[in-house]
Amino acid sequence: MRAILCKELGPADKLVIEDVPSPQVSGDGVKVKVKAAGLNFPDTLIIEGKYQIKPELPFSPGGEMAGEIIEVGPDVKNLKPGMRVMGLTGYGSFAEEMVIGESRVIPVPDGMKDETAAAFSMVYGTSYHALKQRANIQPGETLLVLGASGGVGLAAVELGKAMGAKVIAAASSDDKLLVAKEAGADDLINYTDEDLKEALKSRYPQGIDVIYDPVGDRFTEPALRNMAWNGRFLIVGFAAGEIPKIPANLTLLKGCSVVGVFWGAFTAKEPKAHIQNVKELMQLFADGKINPRVSEVFPFEQYEDALAALSSRRAKGKVVLKVSD
Repeated sequence: MRAILCKELGPADKLVIEDVPSPQVSGDGVKVKVKAAGLNFPDTLIIEGKYQIKPELPFSPGGEMAGEIIEVGPDVKNLKPGMRVMGLTGYGSFAEEMVIGESRVIPVPDGMKDETAAAFSMVYGTSYHALKQRANIQPGETLLVLGASGGVGLAAVELGKAMGAKVIAAASSDDKLLVAKEAGADDLINYTDEDLKEALKSRYPQGIDVIYDPVGDRFTEPALRNMAWNGRFLIVGFAAGEIPKIPANLTLLKGCSVVGVFWGAFTAKEPKAHIQNVKELMQLFADGKINPRVSEVFPFEQYEDALAALSSRRAKGKVVLKVSD
């Protein structure tokens, strides 16, 4: 089988495509023919050794996938060959076949395409956990989503609307904001043309109840300065580059909470809550309340271009790699 391999840490141009042996199945392992792999910002970090997960070299990147089961291990109870599944892999999905534990995949619902399924797990899982468990967002509250046109950002916009919040989308261009508006955003802020702090202060003098921040850098502090009393600031990631240093006195003055969101750890430490989240997300999809937006699908050989679409922050929605037919 073919696999995209990271044999030395560095940018995407260090990756190579090679033929490797098909992985062996044992225990509760499930061998999947990967049809599509969803790309996420951690994929650009893990190949450079900058992510909290540091696989042993060589490895295939790719944190989520969708495909068809071709073999199951002797301890697998609920899955069988021929089933379409999707799942969070951590790494390894940039390959034509992979083995993953049974508990880490779920069946793909009827009517969901492979590319859509590959774009579902991480962004909706992260954003739903953030808004439900970490923020306990309530109907009628205000939700500010920074980086609102990216994968997790768009998911947060859709889920915020589905959960009854008033959603304010912030992004760096009007075309990105148009995508967020189509996803249900009630208000838009272009933080290239407007000062984020002043825009929030003038429009929402009472402050923002929940802020969803996957970008970090220079955007975190001005957003934090506009929190409402008892507000919850969600630290999701640092796609804009720098990890910001937050003035601790702001949390005192605002009476707000700064809350970390690490969905991968949540799925391992609270599996029952995670499974319930998945059930609820599938129902929201079935009800038409969420609709994964795939902005670009790249052929397997164009993995550098696919990763560049993420690292340059030009993607509007999810980027997907087409791995096999």
